[in-house]
Amino acid sequence: MGTLDVSDLLFGVPMNTSVVHQAMVSQRANARQGTSSTKTRGMVSGGGIKPRPQKHSGRSRQGSIRAPQWRHGGIVFGPSPRSYRQRLPKKMRRLAIRCLLSEKVREDRLTVLQALEFPQPKTKEMQRILAALGATSKVLLVTPQKDEAVVMSARGLQKVKTLPAPNLSVLDILDCDRLVMTVDAVRVIEALWAGPAESAVADDAKTGEEA
Repeated sequence: MGTLDVSDLLFGVPMNTSVVHQAMVSQRANARQGTSSTKTRGMVSGGGIKPRPQKHSGRSRQGSIRAPQWRHGGIVFGPSPRSYRQRLPKKMRRLAIRCLLSEKVREDRLTVLQALEFPQPKTKEMQRILAALGATSKVLLVTPQKDEAVVMSARGLQKVKTLPAPNLSVLDILDCDRLVMTVDAVRVIEALWAGPAESAVADDAKTGEEA
């Protein structure tokens, strides 16, 4: 057990549910492919000739076998390829991540390890470490960069996901019950999302509130 000094901009941010929700919706929308496609009656091949005479057949009037009411006909108001992408300002995305990290700390669901090193991939060793930490539900392991030994050791365990710190996202944090990070990973995240630029933004906001 020990202490670690980190920026309040990373782990001391009040929860902003509206920003977190908007970031979550944006990320889920951007993951959609939007490649569903159907053909209208003008796109379906064939059907150029009138299937039967207009009158005196005793049957309904039809102009084409590719009309929507016919089998193999065109589709009315069907889906077409489109982009579901939503643009989210970078400051809002970073704020959402900082809010969720701070919430994990308040709920005592964040564990920081001095290091997480495996000379060679070993699933049993990873299982032993997580059991010692009391991490029995969904776990997200965050390392400073991609560590093949950690990835190989954890991939055989259910409900355990590994990520390099720069790839951490809103959905990843929301989807885990226990967040496990190394000290180096915390420093990487601190440099990315609680650096000098973010400090300047916070100072400007504080000055505006005081005014």
